[in-house]
Amino acid sequence: MNPFCKYALHQIEVAVTTIIKIIDKLEDQDLQKRPTAGKHSIGELLEHIAMICHADLLISEGSTQEEMIQFYSSMSLKNLHVIKEALIENYDILAIRVSQYDESELMQEVTSYWGTAYPRYEWLLEIIAHLYHHRGQLHAMLVHCYGKDPGVMMFE
Repeated sequence: MNPFCKYALHQIEVAVTTIIKIIDKLEDQDLQKRPTAGKHSIGELLEHIAMICHADLLISEGSTQEEMIQFYSSMSLKNLHVIKEALIENYDILAIRVSQYDESELMQEVTSYWGTAYPRYEWLLEIIAHLYHHRGQLHAMLVHCYGKDPGVMMFE
């Protein structure tokens, strides 16, 4: 495996592992909490987080908008156990695929259905940013809106 992909996957694994630790501190009734009207509930945010690795991989491989709509609609993650399983499974899908990329595949530019174009390696970096962004959002919601600090170290 390309060493840069190895290191990038490690950072994704750190994010996934810490998200799992946060999930383990929650109860299913926490999923219904919605700190801001019209914005994601904790459950909706966790459902989104659980799909990021696989969804962003599909985008990085050129999936169409219709394919992504179908992917998202095929998922229904309505409890903590299912969310956690999906997060792990979707990370595994990403890790297996990324470990198979050769140098030319990593440098191949792929355009998303909304028009953004990056080499596949840069899409991998985007996945890291996407996970860390939503992990921070989840942590802030729990701490600042519900006084529920999960007490999880966010970085190694």
